Amino acid sequence: MEYRTKTPAETETVGETLAAALGPGAVVAFTGDLGAGKTAFVRGLARGLGINERVTSPTFTIVNEYEGGRLPLFHFDMYRLSSSDELFDIGWEDYLARGGVCAVEWSENVDDALEGAVIRVDIRRGESDGERIITVTQGA
Repeated sequence: MEYRTKTPAETETVGETLAAALGPGAVVAFTGDLGAGKTAFVRGLARGLGINERVTSPTFTIVNEYEGGRLPLFHFDMYRLSSSDELFDIGWEDYLARGGVCAVEWSENVDDALEGAVIRVDIRRGESDGERIITVTQGA
């Protein structure tokens, strides 16, 4: 599926819509440039899961946990990781076992650890300043 958005709020709405289709253990892997809108999309996921907390980028903490919705949301930022080994060191398998939704920004840094039916979300800048082109694909 491809979506075109013109504002961060529209990008959040796409994330909110996707959240309705997610079940326990879902992994959503994001790619896109710095400032493309990955965190805005995750804010929408959180809202779609019924999470009312403020969602921020986990750049320095690696993972932010959000509870209180239909499913917990584990928001990862892999920008600072150099390999999937580091992902396993922070307890990736434990997060998967907890039955929440794992949203993984900069997923290309740990791609070899992401297996199964991963939902891939690529966010790119469009022609105009605020336009984003969002491509969502379902893995095998």
